[in-house]
Formats: sequence, structure tokens, C-alpha cells
Amino acid sequence: MSTTEKQAADAFTSGAPIILAPGPRTTDRTAPTPDATWELPHGTARVYYGEGNSKLTRPVLIADGFSSGPTDINLTWELLEHGPYPLLSEIRRRGRDVVLIGYHERSAPILQNAETVVAAVTEANNRRDGEHPLAVGGFSMGGLVTRYALAKMETTGEQHQTQLYFSWDSPHTGAWIPIALQAFAHYIKKINPAFSDQINSPAAQELLSQHIANWDDKPAPSERRIAFLRALEAVGNWPRARELRLIALANGPDTGVGNGIRPGADALTGKGATISGTKLRTQSEGESQVVANLRVLTAPNREVLTSGLPDIDGAPGGTLAGFGILADKLNELPPLLGFGVTNPIREHCFVPAVSAIAAREPATHDDLYTPIKDEDLDRSPFFAVKFASQSEMHTLVTEELSTWFLGQLP
Repeated sequence: MSTTEKQAADAFTSGAPIILAPGPRTTDRTAPTPDATWELPHGTARVYYGEGNSKLTRPVLIADGFSSGPTDINLTWELLEHGPYPLLSEIRRRGRDVVLIGYHERSAPILQNAETVVAAVTEANNRRDGEHPLAVGGFSMGGLVTRYALAKMETTGEQHQTQLYFSWDSPHTGAWIPIALQAFAHYIKKINPAFSDQINSPAAQELLSQHIANWDDKPAPSERRIAFLRALEAVGNWPRARELRLIALANGPDTGVGNGIRPGADALTGKGATISGTKLRTQSEGESQVVANLRVLTAPNREVLTSGLPDIDGAPGGTLAGFGILADKLNELPPLLGFGVTNPIREHCFVPAVSAIAAREPATHDDLYTPIKDEDLDRSPFFAVKFASQSEMHTLVTEELSTWFLGQLP
């Protein structure tokens, strides 16, 4: 018996959603009870005092990144504390207070969630005991949200009293989700609209250097991204207070050495009857490159072509298991529905190293793979940067990056 659209839709909605976003999906751990909670416009901040502090004294404000739905403090804690390095404990052990800023909707427009950060900065300054300056930044999209928030405060004459701005693998010149994955999301919209809705969410469009709203669109920066870049420009692009230092961390190397993913390789192939004929490939350079063949249920096979894009899936930078996230979901569906796939390539570059330090637009092969030299850093807005030794999971909190970061705190 062939699978119907209703059966497929019911199966997709019965389990965990397909969410192409960094960080853990589940955790058995519960974040500790905060010392204080601030209800803010469009979000919430949770405050954890540093060792020896009985009130807010030396604040480090950390803004959440992109995903769907509200910030889950348990997942935030899992990412920052229970990965390779216990970053939150180490910040607090040094007498700094941790302020974790979350949003009611992580896929909302960046400017909306920047209002949450502005309110958190104001609250921190009002509640702070003493005059120790703030450190403000975020992971992934959080680095863009805080970048805009601080620059906006300077433009409007508000005193943010921040001495350190930091971004951890933030896509300053754009993030990347393979066109093959975006096309598949839109192609199955009738049976799983949430996947397509995430790709078309305001924040996703603002982050992605190349976006498609429908499976057969031509990749390009979306109008929302263009509007966001104009909004950044209107506030001076970067916070520039005289006492402020800007630093960036990248989960990729500066050597130009890629992550080993070959262009034009099969990343996901349908093997079940319902999805047989679907094949998603890694991005290749050149004209009329086939990145996807799409067939689900009884729909005809569709071919997705791209032209003029670089071989970005294998570029040096922070990686995301986008192909793997989709494959895991499809293989979790009941076998009788016929959605099984093979998945030889799970990851792709998500934030190129050149984007994490705002060195270059990720537009060509040379932009992505040319080693980052001192002259590139001189043109960067950052006072100091730290690269990972090799491409690793986007926003991974390693000892290598964390110890450098801790040494930068005011």
C-alpha cells in the first residue's frame, strides 16, 4: 500500500521536528536555579552570580543563537557547561557573573531580539554593584544580536558601559545552509510545513548568505537579509565606543584548509519507496550544477540546479550536521512509510571562518579557502581573534577557545 500525504504528515508531526540549528537537541540535565530572573521585552535573562558575589558585580552577558521556538535554558546550559569545557563554571570561578539572555522566539527578526539585549544591558547596569564594566556578546546569531544592540545604544546615546564585545562563531558575513537542504524543506511543505517555515523564518533569512523561499527559486540574499544589513549600516555597523574592545572566536582555522567534504558528492539518497529518486548533493562550483533530485510520494522528480556558487560545504569553518539532522528524522519514521535514506555525509560548513571574523564575503572559492593573513585581520573590525586548529562543530565550546576567551574578560 502506498503512503498517503496524511499518513506522511501525521508521522512527521508525531516526533521531534527537523530543526537545522546548532547545539544539543535534548538533554537529561536541568540548569541550576538562577540567582535572579529578569523578564524583558521579547525574552528573559537568567542571572548566576560569580563565586564570592552576593549580588551582580562583574557581569558577562551571553545572548542565545538561532533555532525555532523559545530559548530552552537547559539546552543552553548543556552547550556551554557540559560539552568539552565547562565554560560557565570557569567564568563564575573567576568572580564574574553569568547573565544568559534568551528569547521568546529564536527565529524572530534579529532587531526584535536585539531589544531584549538592550533591556538586559540596561538592567545589568542598573543592578550592578560597583562600576566594573560589562562583557556582552553571544554565540552564533547571538553575536549579531548583541552587535546590533550595542551599536544601536551608541546611536541613540544610551550608555552601555561595555568594555568587551565578543562573538563566538557568529556569521558576520553570512551563514550557509546547502541549497539542496533548503529545496527539500520547501518541496515537502505540504506534509511538513514546519521545516520550510524555519528556512523562511525572519532570522534565518537575515543570517543566510544565500536563501531560497521555494524549491525552484534562484539562490540569492533575501530581501530580509538586505534590510538587516541596511539596519546595521544605519547604526554604524559595529559598536565603536572608545573604551570597547571587539573580539571574535571562530570554530574553524585560518589556514584555508577545508573540512574534507568533497563538492558534488552524494550526501543523502532516498532508499525507501516513498522517497526513492531523491538525492541531495554537496555544493559544487560552476554553472548548472545539480545539487538535488527531489521525489516524495507521487510527485514527479524535480531537479535543482545552481550557478555561480562556491564549493562552500567543504570550506574551513564551524560545521552543522544539516544532512544528518534530516536523515535522522527520515530514518526515524515508521519503515512502512518508505522514507528511509542513506546518509554518507552528515555535515557541511555552516559559518565559514572568514565570516566568523568578518574578513571576507563567502562569495567565491578563493574567498573561502585563501588563508587568512595579517592584512586580512588588519581590515577586520576586531581587536583580537582566535581560530580553532581545525574545522569543528559550530559553537563547540573547546578548551582551546575557552581559555583564550577567559583571558580576554575585563
